[in-house]
Amino acid sequence: MKKFGWMCLVFLILLTACRNSKDKAADMNSGGGDAGQELVELTMAFHYFGSVPQDLGLVEEEVNKITKKKLNIKVKFLLIGFSAWQQQMNLMLTGGESLDLIVTGTTPVFSFTSQVAKGQLLPLNDLIKQYGNGIRKVMDPAWLSAGQIRGNIYGIPSLREMAGQSGFMMRTDLLQKYNIDASKLKTVEDVEKVLALIHEKESDLIPLAPHVPDEDFVSTLSNWDTLGNGLGVLMNYGDNLHVVNLYETPEYKQRVELYHKWFQAGYILKDAATYKEITYDLVRNDRVFAYASNIKPGIEMEALKQTGKQMTPVPMTKPYTASDKLGTLMWGIPAESKHPVEAIKLLDLMYTDKELVNLLDWGIEGKHYVKVSDNVIKFPDGINDSNNRYSLNLNFLFGNETLSYVFEGEDPKLWEKMKEYNTNATRSKALGFTMDQTPVKREITAVSNVINQYALGLGTGSLDPDKVLPEFISKLRAAGIDKIITEKQRQLDEWAKQNK
Repeated sequence: MKKFGWMCLVFLILLTACRNSKDKAADMNSGGGDAGQELVELTMAFHYFGSVPQDLGLVEEEVNKITKKKLNIKVKFLLIGFSAWQQQMNLMLTGGESLDLIVTGTTPVFSFTSQVAKGQLLPLNDLIKQYGNGIRKVMDPAWLSAGQIRGNIYGIPSLREMAGQSGFMMRTDLLQKYNIDASKLKTVEDVEKVLALIHEKESDLIPLAPHVPDEDFVSTLSNWDTLGNGLGVLMNYGDNLHVVNLYETPEYKQRVELYHKWFQAGYILKDAATYKEITYDLVRNDRVFAYASNIKPGIEMEALKQTGKQMTPVPMTKPYTASDKLGTLMWGIPAESKHPVEAIKLLDLMYTDKELVNLLDWGIEGKHYVKVSDNVIKFPDGINDSNNRYSLNLNFLFGNETLSYVFEGEDPKLWEKMKEYNTNATRSKALGFTMDQTPVKREITAVSNVINQYALGLGTGSLDPDKVLPEFISKLRAAGIDKIITEKQRQLDEWAKQNK
């Protein structure tokens, strides 16, 4: 009997363990959301400009009311200043710190392709298939392909303007003061005349500054497909599949010569290659007249909120779509995340839940905004841009921007026009291609170091291209840029065959 009793006890223990194991597996598969499950805490990292909003904590609490109810998830915001993002995020990912959702992208600041090459981001294909129904419903497959390398999706673009149109944002009051019709400014020569006038008539103002720190005019005002990292590009909006070295093209030489001319004439911020201030603040504080920028429907209101001034867009290129344009801002899940299922569920909610999107975009109704109509809002009485306690101004970042309310003064048909803008943009022939950097990882590191040494100075006009450009090109070749371009061309040709 004793032996039989022990056998029964062992059987019950094994049965319980088996059930617990199955329950745990089921919990991992479901990813939470049931009332009986333990609350999962996620860390969501994104950048900010200027200062952290005073009411960020209040908005975080309201976000958690939604995510706890719908997903059994608690969200912790981790904000990092834009100028510190690249260094701090690299340290955190290298150190394996606890992160679950992060902003990534194809610009040097966000280092998407480098993060993939280092194994710092999770492939998301299966997660999107299982838990990303909302993402798949609203995102064109071509847009999702912007975050794809070797067939794996590592980043999901936010749904915003899915094309790029480069140009300048100029202070409207000064254009009006000097009777300048911005619609007639079609070329850089036209823009140069305006900068010269401002330099002469408004001596306290700097005529032109870059869009953000560590970004030059060449990269902002481009009309080529960078194919992810700019180390080998497709010129003329990607209308062909021939990869070239941008820095050896006549277009690059002409541009850096022009910017050096402007720099010497005093039209460009003197420390443009090294400054760390936010350009929007320079405009707000009456120090800058214009800055290089991406142009899109609704950019006027966005610029007003960022600078506190009416700004007029002056486009220099036509709208076009390429993987690097789509991938400028994406969301990724770090490889070290302990809760990837919950992270993708949270991300999916950001593409489908209007209440969540507007909370992240605008803050708390009645406190940070009030409704004028179903889809139009304004500030409450006594609140404006300068004293608003929740002014992230990152509507383009949080999932699906087309779910966002329109601010009073903006075109009520903004999202219809955005859809038209996205649909009609010229598409690069390489849309959907992203290079696998692994075969030329060493060369990319070496070439990137050379670019970091020269490109910002040349692209902001502070370095003399007659003296520096030949040296720059020579060092690029020595570092291995030709090998990178050959490998990129090989991968692109392969991709083109598979995507006929």
